[in-house]
Amino acid sequence: MNNTGNAAVVEVLDGTFRVRELEFGRPLGREVRVEVRAAGLCHSDLNVAGVDRGRPLPLIAGHELAGVVVEVGPAVASLRVGDHVVGTEVRACGDCIRCRVGRPTLCLDPGALERPAGAPPRATREGARVDTLGVSAFARYSIADERQFVRIPEAVPFPQASLLACGVSTGVGAALNVAGVRPGETVAVFGLGGVGLNVVSGAAIAGARTIVAVDVDERKLELAGRFGATHTVHSAQLDALDEIARAAPLGVDHAFDAVGITEVTQTALRSLARGGTVYLIGIPRPGELLTIDTMAEMIGAQRAVRGVYMGGTNPARDLPLYAELYLSGRLPLDALVSECVSIHDINRAYAEPAAGGARAVITDFA
Repeated sequence: MNNTGNAAVVEVLDGTFRVRELEFGRPLGREVRVEVRAAGLCHSDLNVAGVDRGRPLPLIAGHELAGVVVEVGPAVASLRVGDHVVGTEVRACGDCIRCRVGRPTLCLDPGALERPAGAPPRATREGARVDTLGVSAFARYSIADERQFVRIPEAVPFPQASLLACGVSTGVGAALNVAGVRPGETVAVFGLGGVGLNVVSGAAIAGARTIVAVDVDERKLELAGRFGATHTVHSAQLDALDEIARAAPLGVDHAFDAVGITEVTQTALRSLARGGTVYLIGIPRPGELLTIDTMAEMIGAQRAVRGVYMGGTNPARDLPLYAELYLSGRLPLDALVSECVSIHDINRAYAEPAAGGARAVITDFA
């Protein structure tokens, strides 16, 4: 089996990737080798390429992955060669108390999925180690623990399937798993990138009566209607709080901040009804603080603020469900793929403005 292939590698923290040919090792223990057929360009990977969080370099980034299992380690039990899979950023041991009660995003021992100290690296370049991060999707091959992959129906196209790994899991999961949106409730979504649009989808699937989508991009607002928004607000032209109050006079039960800017978070908090919750999804700048008038905005109104990671996803349970929702026409994932590109186009694709909430997907690793 060929053990070489291209990867987009972070070598210096300048916000760009260098395409290098790497050598990939054999899967050990419970690891599998997956031939990557599609890798979504989620913007959080630009954070990996540009912000020093103490990760060793060089490093293969990428966390939205769909592909085919081509080799399995000797202890693999859940997957077989030929399976179509989605790779997930959720690293869960499966044995700790959090995993056992179905909350793998809170796993107490995610390091259990990594190779032990002294084991050979999963990828090298001219004999030198290249580190991996989770499933390291920006590469011809992904070698990771079987617990980071979930089998999906072969009918799901690889580009759309890759989005299940993060954008869909985080957005739809935020509405269904974390917020537990119920029929008849009211929702506001701030920021309509791939995650925000999927929050809209999740709220619609849950039966929310009113779903207000807020953004400054007209194209994203138009797309939000296809995902289930009942109202849209161009916040650069209109006052978001006034418009939300027209749609939901008592305020909204759930407000989702998929932007990560303090001013947006505060607006989301003020859009809440009594007893409502704001959910923080967007990644803020390091060190950014949120100031809240605790008595006026929280205690008296009995509101809550909650952080969201990966939509509280239980991959083995949720990813097959989301795949079936796509196949049945209830998740419009086709609209989220702006273009399919070569790995050599990764920096160009990241530099261009997002296409109305959609994203580019790498499908050519040659």
